[in-house]
Amino acid sequence: MRKLIQVGKVKEVYEVDDPDLLEFTFTDNISVFDKIIPTSIPRKGETLCRTSAYWFSKSSELGVGTHFKEMTGPNSMLVKRVRIERDMKKITPESNSILIPLEIIARYYVAGSLLDRLKKEKVKPESVGFAPGHVPKYGEELPEPLIEATTKLEEIDRPLTDKEAMDMAKLSKDEWDHMVEAVLRIDEAMNRSVKDRGLIHVDGKKEFGFDAERVLMLLDTFGTADEDRFWDREAYERGELVELSKETVRQHYRSSGYFDTLMAARDKGIPKKEEPPIPALPPEMAEKVSRLYIDLYERITGEKF
Repeated sequence: MRKLIQVGKVKEVYEVDDPDLLEFTFTDNISVFDKIIPTSIPRKGETLCRTSAYWFSKSSELGVGTHFKEMTGPNSMLVKRVRIERDMKKITPESNSILIPLEIIARYYVAGSLLDRLKKEKVKPESVGFAPGHVPKYGEELPEPLIEATTKLEEIDRPLTDKEAMDMAKLSKDEWDHMVEAVLRIDEAMNRSVKDRGLIHVDGKKEFGFDAERVLMLLDTFGTADEDRFWDREAYERGELVELSKETVRQHYRSSGYFDTLMAARDKGIPKKEEPPIPALPPEMAEKVSRLYIDLYERITGEKF
């Protein structure tokens, strides 16, 4: 038996015969800025599935539990089932087999939304480790890793302070610290591994949950071109930033003017359903992005696609 129970931006979730498991099927959809682009990216779902399975295996070797059980096809996998509780009042410090309603983002370089917030002075340089008065530049390495949390189950991700994150998810300080330590431990191994393959791991997000014994475990996917940002190391050392992730797509919409239009609408508080629709990608761009996802999989894993 396989019953579709949820359709997300890039994956479908199915119930299977075992009530303790779910099957994820990764589609070829792609999304940016919380918008699903009306363009299919060939083989993207398969690269996400296979890359995630690779990193889940590496995380287990590091002693970090995961929900991953096994791949069931080139773009599908079995995972442990957890409860998704959208009513935050029903989450307690004893809740188990549950999704922690947070996304944990680790940043190692000035890029993406961090750069935007620094430019708009929503984030002060000294709050991310720079000396007072320093003007951070795109591509600059942060003095120390920056760990941030955002909401997971809201319509648009919202940044949270550490205390807000702990209060929302009903986490103790020890549980929060354990989650942050797990992120840093995994990323340390990831950063080392991809450096040997000519990549720089710039930033990435991870999701967690608790198993039946309230033991922390990694959920969903990570370390892919969707969740994480990678640059070509040799180009970086020459002073050039070559994006090897979904950031390539974000930059397409920034250069087209769509991003500014969308942000202006959000700043005005326009309802999500009335926001300007995201245009399709040109066919040549869709092919370029497909090749990017495949190439990144091969460089990360050392395996032929």
